[in-house]
Parts: sequence; C-alpha cells; structure tokens
Amino acid sequence: MIRAVVLDIGETLVRDDRYWGAWADWLQVPRHTVSALVGAVVAEGRDSADALRLVSPGIDVPSSYAAREAAGRGEFLDESDLYQDVRPALADLRARGLRVVVAGNQTARAGELLRALDLPADLIATSGEWGTAKPDPEFFRRVRDAAEAEEHETVYVGDHPANDIFPAHAAGLRTAHLRRGPWGHYWADDPDVLKTADWHVDGLMELVAAVTA
Repeated sequence: MIRAVVLDIGETLVRDDRYWGAWADWLQVPRHTVSALVGAVVAEGRDSADALRLVSPGIDVPSSYAAREAAGRGEFLDESDLYQDVRPALADLRARGLRVVVAGNQTARAGELLRALDLPADLIATSGEWGTAKPDPEFFRRVRDAAEAEEHETVYVGDHPANDIFPAHAAGLRTAHLRRGPWGHYWADDPDVLKTADWHVDGLMELVAAVTA
C-alpha cells in the first residue's frame, strides 16, 4: 500500500517556460534559443545550465542569478505556473490519507515561492534548501525521511529518468513516470524507463487513481 507520494517540481507541478524565458530576456536572446538549447543539452545528459553557457560563454550562473534578483528580475512563480491538475490531485491524495511531499531540484527561492502558493502538501522542500540535488543518493535519503513511510510505501513522481526514476528506484522507492513536459515525452517510450517505473501516467489525476487502486 502506498502511504506517501513525493513529487518532483519542474514539469511535474510547474511549467519551466517562465524560468527559462526570464533567463533569455536577461541574456537578451530569443526565448526559443534558450529553450531549444536546454532541450539539446539535457538530451545529451548535460546540466541544463550548460544552455546558458552556450549562449553566454564564461557566464558565472550563480552570480548572474544574484544579479537578476538584485535588479528585480529574479525568480518568480504564481498560480498561472501550476499545471491545472496540481491542486485537485494533491488535495485528493491528502483526502485519501496519503502524505504529500514536494521535493525537487530547485533553488531555495523557489521553495519560498511554492510555499507561498499554499499548496495542499504536507512538506515542500528543494535541493537548494537541502544542500543536495538529484540524482545524488543523499537527496533520496532526505526524500525517504520526508515521506515518513517505508520505501515500498513511498512513490516518487517525476518526468526525468536520470534525475527522478532511476535514482528513486535505486533508493528502493516506488516510481511513477509522468509523461509531461519535454523530458516526460522525450523518454516516454525508453525501454529502461518502461521497465523501471512502476507506473506510467499522463497526468496527476491518473496518478491518484493508479497509486490508490
């Protein structure tokens, strides 16, 4: 029986287009340029921030992030960034007695912004707050602690195989691959993803039905 559901953030709960669009505006390049480069580097197994380094060679990403914040053009999230099924699905999971945790590779600022949205979740945490990021096993140790359930009673939900499905599975968790966003679609039919994930879903309401069946 599943007792806890832990959800990734980017392209699981929130769309990433605002985040990368803001970087494109800051670097004064077309938004499509940054978006396409992010797709290319991630498909190659590289860090998504490498897209910024291709646009602006030599960029110090943390310093530029701080400069954006200081200029009033920093990270921002509001209700419009959420996928439409997020609130009803999380609320349904909690109503069924499951613990709901949000934990993904995001900045500490993103954690603050997500908590300000008052989502129906028991805990919201980010890699920036934990000091460890996926796919590091330490991140998933923190996930297990946050879930307050046994590994086989916990499902980690995400769109990215290398950051979500494979390391969560290696940590002993159940996994659900979400066919959403570029990575969810890109790797939807990957044989290793099909073999590793316990569930394959197209949306979060479908996830609710799957893990509570």
